[in-house]
Parts: sequence; structure tokens; C-alpha cells
Amino acid sequence: MAHFINEKNYLEAESLLDQAIARDSDFFLAHCLSAEVQSRLYWNFDHNPERRDLAERAVKAAFHLRPEAGESHLARAQYLARCNLDYDNARAELALAQRGLPNNAQVFTLLGHIDRLQGRWNESVRNFDEALELDPRNLLTLRQLSLAYLFMRRLAESAATVDRAVALAPQDDELRAYRASIDLDWRADPKPLHKTLEAMINQNLTGSTDWGESWLDLALRERDPVATGRALAAIGDGFHRGGLYFSRSFMEGCAARTFGDDAAARRAFTAARVEIERTVREQPDYGPPLCMLGLIDAGLGRREEAIREGRRASELLPVAKDAMNGAHIMQFLGVIYAWAGEKDLAIKQIAATLQVPSLLSYGELRLHPFWDPLRGDPRFENLVEESKKPVAMK
Repeated sequence: MAHFINEKNYLEAESLLDQAIARDSDFFLAHCLSAEVQSRLYWNFDHNPERRDLAERAVKAAFHLRPEAGESHLARAQYLARCNLDYDNARAELALAQRGLPNNAQVFTLLGHIDRLQGRWNESVRNFDEALELDPRNLLTLRQLSLAYLFMRRLAESAATVDRAVALAPQDDELRAYRASIDLDWRADPKPLHKTLEAMINQNLTGSTDWGESWLDLALRERDPVATGRALAAIGDGFHRGGLYFSRSFMEGCAARTFGDDAAARRAFTAARVEIERTVREQPDYGPPLCMLGLIDAGLGRREEAIREGRRASELLPVAKDAMNGAHIMQFLGVIYAWAGEKDLAIKQIAATLQVPSLLSYGELRLHPFWDPLRGDPRFENLVEESKKPVAMK
């Protein structure tokens, strides 16, 4: 589970931009950047109407100051794509932005992001490559390109792309952990990530949350209870995979379930349920929180509720609407089925997920405790082997 966008950094950027605008309400570029920051916060972390309204307000401020500027159109494209999933109008805004910003790498980066959301993965790669031609040292774009390859299960190309990033930032701990985690997904080989994280831990970096998610993922796949406990302390309150938020209490439940402590698992999942229920009430038509509620209910043995919630989440946000979050929901609906004892449905769901770009990998299916209820089933083992291959792109 690789996490690229740091919420803390974006919240700090929000604060700095707010201060700049308070001092100078006509600071045009600050409004443009604010639109991007608010849109990213909404799409990645804070799917609330108030956040979306802040993004819209920043766009309006930019257009009030400079309605013809390419930066204004780029800001509106960010808002339309990330807050409204209005891809056609976002593309139209980017075409206008490009007239005033003909060599702006951000235009191509956002086009690549929109391509991914629409399931146009090969076009996404081309646009990220174009962005890197213009801005070859941009670490975020390199990570986004590597992520596109991960979804397509083109892991050799993903690894090579991250190698380019590591060469530019060899001291970036999260980046080094991410590179080693690709070997875990690619070959089901924990050694590179174990070695990388061990070196970081020995440097007294255990307070970091930048790579705590990778540490926890490794510890669970290695079935190491001591490392799992230490990694849980390093993830803070939790982490995101796209729109899905894996709270610390939920992951504590997963850990307890893995190591056979049913009472601790129930306590942790019950606490996680209280947290996610509030989000579902606030965002009843958004699939990711409902998917997480389904996972928690499956962990609590609430079989019928879990399946209903997982299916409804997939209906609310299918891959046709958002190819990234939709794929995450497809994948974890498979986990819901597995935990609910519905092996046949779980097998079918895994098979369907492997047909589309997703983060479901050979290393995860081979090693992760999520899939333990299916082990030994020949159909599951066949799918594990199938997951070694790249996605057959249509």
C-alpha cells in the first residue's frame, strides 16, 4: 500500500496560502494554488462539501482577478476533475489553459490524472511522460507515472521509474521504502523492503509516518507480531489508499485477527466502526467510506450488512466513474466476501478485479492475511498465478 500524497504537507500549504491571501487578497497565484490544494485535499483526504466549496471559491477568486489567464483555467480544471469528476469540462479547461501555458508540465500531469480516472491508462502514461519531458526532476510526477504502471501490473517499468526518482532524491526515506515495496508486490519477496526498513529503524527513525504504512504492510505479510505492533505505532491515526481511509483502529483489528486474538479484533473493529459510521452519515453517497464500513462489519461477523455495504459502495463509485477508487472498492469487496465466508463470490470478485488496472498484486495475494480464508482453494491459487501477468489492456 504505497501512499504518495502527504496530508500534513497539504494542510500546511493551505495555512500558508490562507496567510498570504489575508495579507493580499489580489495575490492571483495564491488563489490558483489554493484551488489546487483544496481540490487535492478533497479528492485524497477530506471528501466534505465544505472542502469542495473552498476549492470553488478559490477558482472564482482567480477568475475575478485574471479571467483569461492560463493559470485560472488550470485551477478550474483541477477543481472540475478532482471535486466534481467532471472530466469533459476539465479537459476543455485544460485546452484553454494550454494556450497561455504551452510548456507547462502541470497541464500534462493533470491530463494524465484525468486519463487514469477515466481508465485511459496508456494515454495516462503518455501524458506523464510528456510532463517529465518538460520537468524531468519532478518527483511527484515520477511517482504518479510509477503508480500508473503499478495499476497496470507493469511492475518492472514501475520499479525503473522509481529508480529514476531515487537517483534524484537518495535520502528520501518514503521513496526508498516505496521502491523496495515494489519487489514485495512484484515477486512476493519481502527481503528488499525488510532490509530497507531495518536500516531506517536502526537510524532511530521509528517516529516517521511517511513509511509506517509500508512497515505495517510488510509486518503483516511476514506474520511478525512484534514488528506489527511497532509498525502500528508508526502509522499515526491511519493512512489512505485513494479515498479509502484505513484507521489505526481498523488496522489494529486486522492485526489481532491475523494473530488469532478474536477479543482484541472485536474491540478494535468496534472502535473503528464508531469512527467510520460518522463519515458514512456525513457522506452517504460516497463509496469509499461505505466500503470501509463493509470491511469492518465483515470483521465483526455482520455478514449480511457487510456484503450489502460493499456492493452499495461499488454501485456508488464504479470504475466507469473513477477507475482508481472504483478499483480499490472492487478489490476490497473481494476481501469482504472472503471474510464473510462467501468463497465463491470472493473468487469471482478477485477474477473481475484482475481484469482491470488495480493495486491487487501477486505479492498481496500470495502473502497478505486479507486473503487467508481462501488459501488452499485451487481456484484462488490459479488467480494468484494469474496476478503475475500485466493487465490485458483493451
